[in-house]
Amino acid sequence: MEIVSDQQRKRIHPHKFTLWVAIASILMMFAGLTSAFIVKSNLTGWKDIDMPKVFWYSTAVILVSSVTVQAALRSFRQREMRQYRSLIGVTLVLGILFVILQWFGFKSLWDQNVKFTGSAGAGQFLYVIFGLHAIHVIGGIITLLVMFLKAFFGKVKLYSSVPVEVLATYWHFVDILWIYLLLFFIVIG
Repeated sequence: MEIVSDQQRKRIHPHKFTLWVAIASILMMFAGLTSAFIVKSNLTGWKDIDMPKVFWYSTAVILVSSVTVQAALRSFRQREMRQYRSLIGVTLVLGILFVILQWFGFKSLWDQNVKFTGSAGAGQFLYVIFGLHAIHVIGGIITLLVMFLKAFFGKVKLYSSVPVEVLATYWHFVDILWIYLLLFFIVIG
């Protein structure tokens, strides 16, 4: 009987497995897009862009939100629900602030005449890649909102930390992905 329960404890939770499959798929998509950027950037007539400073502010915001979501997970595991609610709320606000700062970054690019149209330049790739990242962040924000509402209005019968762990892992992923994309466009673009 003890052997069976040891084997069950070593198995990955289905939600965590699904998340890792999704992360692998997302990584493949962004790897393909950044590879296409590298290939296209070697063509004649390529126009580089200057990154707006607001993207650095959004980077700081998403890094702080990664810290708060990890602290929220720790609080949940320790059943400190008041602190968990506060931290998940702060993470939600920081996620929304990240998207708002991204909007200002895109507006700054537009003001620099970096448009989505044209045959040469990093603008098309930047809008597509950063836009897809923003969509994934918005998905995380929706999940944060659901977790926030559940923390205040849901009844907790079983303190399973799996949903919070999945959320935290995904949020850390979009954080690391953003840092990669920003550095990619600064170094390569």
